[in-house]
Amino acid sequence: MEAGIEVEGLRKRFGATRALDGMSFAVRPGRVTGFVGPNGAGKSTTMRVVLGLEAPDAGRALVGGRPYRDLAEPLRRLGSLLDAGALQPGRTARNHLLWLAQTQGLSVARVDHVLAQVGLADAARRRAGGFSLGMRQRLGIAAALLGDPPSLMLDEPFNGLDPEGIRWIRALLASLAAEGRAVLVSSHLMSEIEGVADHLVVVGRGRVVADTGVRELLAGPGAGRVTVRTGAPLAAAEALRALGAVVERTAPDALAVTGPTGEAIVARLTRAGVPFAELTAHRATLEEAYLDLTRDAVQYRAATADADDGGGGDGDGDGVEEARR
Repeated sequence: MEAGIEVEGLRKRFGATRALDGMSFAVRPGRVTGFVGPNGAGKSTTMRVVLGLEAPDAGRALVGGRPYRDLAEPLRRLGSLLDAGALQPGRTARNHLLWLAQTQGLSVARVDHVLAQVGLADAARRRAGGFSLGMRQRLGIAAALLGDPPSLMLDEPFNGLDPEGIRWIRALLASLAAEGRAVLVSSHLMSEIEGVADHLVVVGRGRVVADTGVRELLAGPGAGRVTVRTGAPLAAAEALRALGAVVERTAPDALAVTGPTGEAIVARLTRAGVPFAELTAHRATLEEAYLDLTRDAVQYRAATADADDGGGGDGDGDGVEEARR
């Protein structure tokens, strides 16, 4: 199956800053691919290369097997949202889309269709400069959908959306993938991707850390961990280590046990005469798996704890922005 978007060995430097270091992955039709990583991981630079806005030092990016700049009507091949604020504030939402439609030979009816699709039909004749961030996001998504493209690439599309809007966009993304489109969604927050992505490309420091299905990622390290609560933690730990378990004390009365099944843990503690009050199988989350994968790839970290600046886009690092200037 031909990939909707292909990224092969991308390398890119901005002065002394290495933004991309051999980035390679493919976005396949019929599924939502989450493109995730810490701020500064290279997500935005990768997407700019795909769109021909940055020239790579090495490697290539293809849309439907061709460079984006070679496409005669690019909006009909790849719809994209990189910056929801990139619009003329004096134009109405409808006129903004009409201007785009005219460059691609698209109809007025198509403009009205996508405005309704993103919930902006009633605001079509309002000036976009007065829109909230969430409304600008919806307008940007409408622009991405305008050419009815087989591939879509959206950078932080959840920014500014309220809970209803987040639920709406998750349903939209799932429906687009169900239609057979290749959908790439970039984010630095796993909570935004969870529940919508079928596949994940996890990146850090300009390279791919993991390229895997969501189910496979959740079946990784930590998936078989069991929490044991006991009034005799030292005796319990000794008995379970004799069973070959890896045991970590997480609270005065709690142990995290990796290795044996819950049934084997119960049997061992019972034979050893060690009392216990609770056994809880740990359910791995995407956020835990993601944090484990990217632990060594976080570029910006607070002095006392991992930090997230909460800003929109990954920015690819202050060093990259400074180098561009």
